[in-house]
Amino acid sequence: MHWIDWSITIIPLFVVLFAGWRVQRYITGVADFMTAGRIAHRYLIAVADGAAALGLISVINMFEQRYVSGYAYEFWANFAVLLGFILTLTGFVNYRYRETRVMTMAQFFELRYSKSFRIFSGFMAFIAGVINYAIFPAVGGRFIIYYCQLPDYFTVFGVQVNMFGFLMAFFLSIALFLVMRGGQLANMVTDCLQGIFAYIGYVGVAAALLFYFSGQQFLETMSMRPVQQSFFNPFDTGNLYDFNVLFVLFAIFGTVYGRMSWQGNQGYYSAGVNPHEQKMGAILGGWRASFNVIMVLIMSFSVYIYMNHPDFAEKAAVMQSEIANRINTGMSAAEIQVTRTLQTQMTVPMVLRQILPVGLTGLFFSMMMFLMISTDTTYLHSWGSIFVQDVILPFRKKAMTPKAHLTLLRLAILGVAIFAWIFSFYFGQVTYIMMFFSLTGAIYAGGAGSAIIGGLYWKKGTAAAAWAAMIVGGAMATGGFLITKFWASHIYPGIMGGNPEIIDGFITCLAWMNANIPIAQWDIANIETKFPITGQEMSFISSISGVITYIIVSILTCREDFNLERMLHRGIYNLEHKVADISGGEKSKWSLSKFAGISAEYSLKDKIIAWFIFYWAFYIFGIFVVQLALALIFPSLRSNEMFWAKWWLYYTLPQSLLVAVITTIWFSLGSIFDLRKLFIALNDPNRNRASDDGRVVGHVNADDLEKTVFVESLNTEEIEAVEDTEDEGKVLDKLKKK
Repeated sequence: MHWIDWSITIIPLFVVLFAGWRVQRYITGVADFMTAGRIAHRYLIAVADGAAALGLISVINMFEQRYVSGYAYEFWANFAVLLGFILTLTGFVNYRYRETRVMTMAQFFELRYSKSFRIFSGFMAFIAGVINYAIFPAVGGRFIIYYCQLPDYFTVFGVQVNMFGFLMAFFLSIALFLVMRGGQLANMVTDCLQGIFAYIGYVGVAAALLFYFSGQQFLETMSMRPVQQSFFNPFDTGNLYDFNVLFVLFAIFGTVYGRMSWQGNQGYYSAGVNPHEQKMGAILGGWRASFNVIMVLIMSFSVYIYMNHPDFAEKAAVMQSEIANRINTGMSAAEIQVTRTLQTQMTVPMVLRQILPVGLTGLFFSMMMFLMISTDTTYLHSWGSIFVQDVILPFRKKAMTPKAHLTLLRLAILGVAIFAWIFSFYFGQVTYIMMFFSLTGAIYAGGAGSAIIGGLYWKKGTAAAAWAAMIVGGAMATGGFLITKFWASHIYPGIMGGNPEIIDGFITCLAWMNANIPIAQWDIANIETKFPITGQEMSFISSISGVITYIIVSILTCREDFNLERMLHRGIYNLEHKVADISGGEKSKWSLSKFAGISAEYSLKDKIIAWFIFYWAFYIFGIFVVQLALALIFPSLRSNEMFWAKWWLYYTLPQSLLVAVITTIWFSLGSIFDLRKLFIALNDPNRNRASDDGRVVGHVNADDLEKTVFVESLNTEEIEAVEDTEDEGKVLDKLKKK
C-alpha cells in the first residue's frame, strides 16, 4: 500500500487506542467491567454493538456468501423481514432479559433454574464460544497477508518469523490492551468510534465502486451466470448447494429460536440504562443492519464483474494467477483444501485492493482492521468473563473483593487470547465461515434457545427441562461438527472400507430428496470430500430436538409455577421505578400499538421511530409479496434473468443507498450525543455497588436480595395498598420506613 494508505490506517488507530486508554480510569467495579455500568443509551448501543457484531470475519463471511450465491437466495429472506422487525419492536427476549438485571445469560439461568445449570450452561457457552472465536484471528491474519501482499516469513536479527503468527499476536495484543483494563466500558466507547469510522469507509468505498463500474457492465456480467446458479433470479438457484432457499428458511427459524442465545457480544445485552433504552437500541440496530448488507453486496458484485466481464479480462487474469499461486505442488490434499477455503474467503478483498485507488485502499483496510479489533475485544471480554462469572463464581461461598474479581476476569481474558492464537495457528478451516458458525454455535444454542424463551415467558418451564434440552441439543450439534470436520479424512474412508452399503443408501436418500424437495439441493457429486448435510441444517435439527425436549420434560416435571414478576422486577418488586411497570399491559386487549411494541414508556419521538419502522417493514414485505405473486402468475418472469437483475439495480440498490446515507448521518450524530451522556453518568460516584457482581442467592440477584426480602415480608393488606395506588413508589417508601 502507498504511504497515504498507511497514514489513513495508523492515525485513526491511535485515536481509538487513546480513547480506550482514557476510559480505563472509570472502571470502579465489576458492573463497569461487565456491562459498562448499565448506563448506555440507544444510539450508543446500536452503533457500538453493530460494530462489535459485524467484525472482519462477518464481512469476510458475507463476501464469501455473496460472491458464491449473490442476492437471489436473499429474496426468500424477505419472508423474515416482517417477523424480524416485529420481534425487535416488541422487545422479544431482550426487554425481559434486561429487566432481570443479570450480567450474563447463565446468571439468568441460575435465577430461573438452578446454580448447577448455570455452571453447566456457562461451561457449554464458554466451550462453544472459544472454539467459535478461535478462527477469528486466523481470518484476520490471512486477510492482512493477502490484502497487503505480505510475505509468509520475515527475518528479525537473523531469526525467521512466521508472518501469520506475528500478525495474529500483534492484533490480539491491541485488543488485550483495550479490554483487559477497560472491560465492556472500553469496548463500548472504542466500538462506537470504530463504528462511526466504518460508516464513512463503507460510503467512500461503495461510491468509488459505483463510479468504476457501469450499469451495463453489471447487467452483461450477470447474464453470463450458469443455469440454476443465478445471482438474482430466486427461481433459478437449483444448483446452489450451500446458500439456498432451505438455508434461508432455517435461518428464519433461528431468528426466533436463537434470539440472544449467542453470547459473543453479551456485554451489550445488559448495557442499557433501562429495559426501554435497551429495546430502542435493538430497534435502531435492526434498521442499521440493512446498511451493512447493501455495502457488502456492492463490493461482492463489483469483484464479480471485475473477474468475469470481458472489459477486465487482462487484469482479471493477473488476479487469477495470484490467487492460484497460493497452492503449491508439494501440498497435501488437506493443505490444498484449507488453501482453497482461504482463496474463497480472500478473493473479494484481494480484488478490491486491485480496484481501489490510493487513499481508498487504505480506507478499506483501516475499516476492516477496526472491525477485526472491535470483534476481538468484544469476544475476548465475553468468553473470558463468562468463564469467571458462570463457571468459577458460583462455586464460591463468599464474594470476592472487586479488585480480586477484576484481576480474575482479566486473567481469563488473557487465557482466551492465548488459546485463540494457538487454535488459529494450527487449525485448518475446511468449510464456509457461516457453516462453521452454525456448527459451533449450535453446540450451545441448540438447547439454550428453549431455556431462554421458556424461562422468560413460560412459568411452567423447569430446571429438568432446561437440562434435558441443553444436553440433547448440544450433543446433536457436537456430533454434526465432528462429522463435518472428519468426514473426508476418517469417517467416509472408514465407512467405505467396512460398510459401503451405508454410503450407497445415504446417496439414494439424498438423490430422492434432490428430486422431490425443490427448495434445496444436496451435493452428492463431492460426497467423498465434503459431508453433504450443511452446518445450518444440522443446527436446525439440534434446535428442534431441544424445543421438543424442553416442552415434554417441563410438562412432566412442573410442580409449581415460577414467580416471573420477582425475576423481572415487576409489580411490587419494581422498587427502583426507573421505568414504567408494564406487567398489566399483558392483560390488555389486542391493538395495533401493542403489535408494534408501543407501551406507556414511549415518548413522542419513540413512537415516531417505532411507527416508521413498523410501516417500513410492511412496505418491504408488501413489495416482496407483489414480486412473488407476479412471478407465480406470469411464468416468463421466473426465467427472465434481466428482470430480476434490473429490479435490483434500479430499485433495490437506490433505495438501500438512500437508507445508508440517512443512517450514516443519523446514527453518527446520535451516538456522539450518547457518548456525552455516558461520560456524564460515569462521573456519578454512587453508580456502583459492591454486591452487584453477578452472584445469585436463592433465585435472586445478590444486589436485589435486601429489597426482595423486604417486599416479600409485606402482609396481604400492605401488598393490596401498593397494588391499589398509582404511585407505588411512595407507598413502598412509607412501608420501608415503617
